[in-house]
Amino acid sequence: MPGPLDGYRVIDVTQMISGPVATMVLGDQGADVIKVEPPATGDLTRAMGGTRRGIAPPFATANRNKRSVVINLSDARGVEVLKRLVASADIFVQNFRPGTAERMGIGAAALRAVKPNLIYVSISGFGETGPYIHKRVYDPVIQALSGLASIQGDQETGRPRMMRLIVPDLVSALTAAQAMTAALLARERTGLGQHVRLAMLDAVVAFHWPEAMAAHTFIDQQGRSYRQASRDLVFETTDGYVTAGAVSDTEWRGMCRALERPEWIDDERFATIAARARNLSERLELTAEVLKTKSSAEWLARLEAQQVPSAPILSRDEVLRDPQVVANELIVESVHPHAGAMRQPRPAARFSGTPSELRRPAPLLGEHTDEVLTSMGVAPDELASLRAAGIVA
Repeated sequence: MPGPLDGYRVIDVTQMISGPVATMVLGDQGADVIKVEPPATGDLTRAMGGTRRGIAPPFATANRNKRSVVINLSDARGVEVLKRLVASADIFVQNFRPGTAERMGIGAAALRAVKPNLIYVSISGFGETGPYIHKRVYDPVIQALSGLASIQGDQETGRPRMMRLIVPDLVSALTAAQAMTAALLARERTGLGQHVRLAMLDAVVAFHWPEAMAAHTFIDQQGRSYRQASRDLVFETTDGYVTAGAVSDTEWRGMCRALERPEWIDDERFATIAARARNLSERLELTAEVLKTKSSAEWLARLEAQQVPSAPILSRDEVLRDPQVVANELIVESVHPHAGAMRQPRPAARFSGTPSELRRPAPLLGEHTDEVLTSMGVAPDELASLRAAGIVA
């Protein structure tokens, strides 16, 4: 059965992670995603780590379920070819710096003149106005300016720390994917397309606000901050590491029993949720000292018996073998026609009637140029002329 977005076409001129992962989600859900890449290099992630015949690991996952077309958009003839693709599309996505698409002749006005009900999506670092729009943007810049690096900072020294995942890119990707499907739903109801703008900075601040900016939500509390833990919820055992946490009173009582510390139940420092929050550092230090005395398996069995949220802390290799991951059939193994055997996660959301699936492996650069342009009505002699002129490849 086709996916929920079967029948919709997306023209994707984005590169790197935020845009490609956003359109990957739509491709997983059945959309026909045509990835337009520049000649010679293509998407820069093609060259990032462990490349096999033009397919690198980040590219292989972020660009599955897409077709690759090479068009030189720095040439007016290339822009005209792109417009012919857009005429058959529902969504166009770009992540150039503000003003670049307009200078290229592929801004929202130019492309919606070709397809009036087009959903035009602009993903940028900072938005389209303001003092930072001229800046080049990569993930660490957004971590720095959104407060994320400060939130991750060392509690003892105050030194900010970057997250070791490109969270701003990935959060922006998921936000963009949801926005695009919302725009499609709105168009189904109204018949009208629109311009969807998403700044990475906006996506990340909105993402972390409910927790990280709780103390800044009520204006009369501005400048205050809740006391933060001096350590995270990583606890060492005799043979590894686990995590465990108790929020409700029931969970806290269960943890006290599991750790063989029943006296903590009535300890005024920990008797209520508010008290446990005030004495968070002390509580976690005491918990850590106890957990050091037995193995991970022993503690996890005790914690689970008391219904305390807990888990072993797994390495990346261990994640692949975890019984819940296996039961979820999350990791899919396949043979890429160019790169060989590979594994990747299936689409996370499961649809009972319109399943997402891995239909196409990530393409070679320009693998589908002829297929796509011919289907758009480009005659063989015109295609040969465009290729000879370096307009397509």
